[in-house]
Amino acid sequence: MANLTSQAPLQDLHDAYLADTRRNNLRWLGICFVFLLLVFLFSWIAEVSPLKFWKNIGNFNSYIDRILHLDNGDWVVAHPAEWFWGFKKWFLLMLETILMAYVGTFFGCLGALLLCFLASQNITKSKTVVFICRRFLEFSRTVPELVFALIFVFAFSLGPLPGVLAITIHSTGALGKLFAEVVENIDMKPVVGIVSCGGNWWQKIRFGVIPQVLPNFASYTLLRFEINVRGAAVMGFVGAGGIGETLMTSIRRFYYSDVSALLVMIVVTVMLIDVATEKLRHTMMDRESSI
Repeated sequence: MANLTSQAPLQDLHDAYLADTRRNNLRWLGICFVFLLLVFLFSWIAEVSPLKFWKNIGNFNSYIDRILHLDNGDWVVAHPAEWFWGFKKWFLLMLETILMAYVGTFFGCLGALLLCFLASQNITKSKTVVFICRRFLEFSRTVPELVFALIFVFAFSLGPLPGVLAITIHSTGALGKLFAEVVENIDMKPVVGIVSCGGNWWQKIRFGVIPQVLPNFASYTLLRFEINVRGAAVMGFVGAGGIGETLMTSIRRFYYSDVSALLVMIVVTVMLIDVATEKLRHTMMDRESSI
């Protein structure tokens, strides 16, 4: 009788566990069903047609096959010199693209550095100033870089300048938000101590905030530089300089092997920059953790 009595609560717990598991499974099934229903509904509204994709997938495969062959029908890797016949010119354009990203990131970082403190609620007490700065940062990062580049092309003509300006504005908005979030998560005790000793606003920022946020600022800036290199590579699509203009010309004129050569150069360059900046970021984080 004692064993039967002790087993009854265990059975009740087991039954309750199974019932709870069934409820969780039904809830997740309901969530998945609603999610798939929304995907189907939004795809139908956006006119995303799987049938059209399936019927035209062969065109994509055909294009990939063309860019991997030279005009004589040989594979591009069989004749590297002919494949990269314009390497010197393309290399200079790729260098221009990297410099566009570098200069745009530099000035974008400066703009973000100036605005992030004004957009932080724990540093700036005026809600109006915080609101205006945050809305400006939102506008800067919401408008696509290509739209900014197209506007500046009309204003300043063709060349790298429109691309640099577009990257600068977009980087200011993106980095400004990230910097402001870092500032809002700092330890306020050093700041309060400086203010209580009579420190002014600049001293509060210089000695109370910047030492805490500088490593994160540097890490986010390096990450933004990686993104801007990719963005600068397509700025040429609207005439904003860099290798993107040559890539767009090759696509429009059906220079298939040139397209693949340019894509290889862009991908390899971005990969090298990603690896270099990633190692630099990890080095900075390791130094920060060791302090």
